[in-house]
Amino acid sequence: MSERWTFLTHHAHLMLMLQRDQSAKIEDLAQVLGVTPRYVVSILNDLTEGGYLTKERVGRRNHYSINREAELRHETSLHKSVGDLIDSLGVVGR
Repeated sequence: MSERWTFLTHHAHLMLMLQRDQSAKIEDLAQVLGVTPRYVVSILNDLTEGGYLTKERVGRRNHYSINREAELRHETSLHKSVGDLIDSLGVVGR
């Protein structure tokens, strides 16, 4: 039996992708994640409202900055930050 699942959520994967390219297009993010652009916008809104991202309008597009100091919410990772997660996975931005 072959199940298709990952250890990280779409929210975490999106954050890692933004670490690599903060100006990535929603359509490109959706394609890599395997979800719809609408769902990517929903995730971006969740992360922005949760204080994990800051949204800035640059020309006709939005640019998202990661709040690396924001603490993770699950009880197993309390007192760890988004930056800790990104760094532990070795993700480097442009």
